[in-house]
Amino acid sequence: MFKKISLKEASTYIVEGLDKGAFLTVKSNDKVNTMTIGWGFIGRLWQKDVFVAFVRPSRFTFKLIEKADSYTVSIPIKTDLSKELRICGTLSGETADKIKELNLKLVPGETVDSPGIENCDLIIECRTIYKSQLKQDAIPSEIKTSFYPHGDFHHVYIGEITNIKIKSEILKK
Repeated sequence: MFKKISLKEASTYIVEGLDKGAFLTVKSNDKVNTMTIGWGFIGRLWQKDVFVAFVRPSRFTFKLIEKADSYTVSIPIKTDLSKELRICGTLSGETADKIKELNLKLVPGETVDSPGIENCDLIIECRTIYKSQLKQDAIPSEIKTSFYPHGDFHHVYIGEITNIKIKSEILKK
């Protein structure tokens, strides 16, 4: 059973969860895809709670998120989904239905069209309010060398957090 919580209550879970990996899930028309993320951040922008996600144009999710108006971030906290995260970070949704193959269960978004991953312990629903490509000339050369050797620069998606829910048993520490 999921329970709604505030960003302040969820912040530690989100930051720690990103260290292990999370699922970024997007629905565009009738197509749903998920991918692994380890980068992202939360905060306040334009008087809104936001989650900022990064997606490379080479990812199948990029094609969907460019057309969609929302995304979700699903974080396993106590649930071990390391195998699923590893596979979702390498297998393309263009050639495989990762959600079906990995037996990931979708839970409809309560405030957005994109679903969350029910197998996870925390789900953040986001309505996209801004998107842009990282400016290549503004990135230090050592970061370009380390993270962009092939020039596949991330696009940035700022999502207004419209809902955060956590499994009740996580809060019963």
